[in-house]
Amino acid sequence: MRFEGHIWKDGKYWLVEIPVLDAMTQGRSRNEAFEMAADLVETLVDVEGFTVQVYPLPQDRFELASNNCRLMVALMLKRQRQRHGLSLAQVARKLKASSRNSYARYEQGGVMPTVEKLAELLSAVSDTDLVIRQSEAN
Repeated sequence: MRFEGHIWKDGKYWLVEIPVLDAMTQGRSRNEAFEMAADLVETLVDVEGFTVQVYPLPQDRFELASNNCRLMVALMLKRQRQRHGLSLAQVARKLKASSRNSYARYEQGGVMPTVEKLAELLSAVSDTDLVIRQSEAN
């Protein structure tokens, strides 16, 4: 799974945005900005051994992949929930779950949702369409 991002130059800095994670960072060069993007996601996940790779694309775009899709999905769900100001209990109610723990296990990375379940979870935590790409380079 890969998440798409955007990079552009603003004055003397290169800015990097990862919309699905509601995250931004910057660097003095394009390469440093990519390094900062990887470091940002690794820091947000904060699990030993978790690494992120950046794949530059044409037209000021790039993709992020990691060595652990489950943790990337967990981070995405958490960031989207926080972005939309929802509590775990509110998301659980939207999913018609009996407890917030049924949703929290996905957000904590304990369980990897199926594609269908991921769509349901994203619908519960956000009101926007998010671009997620399946890739063999996980």
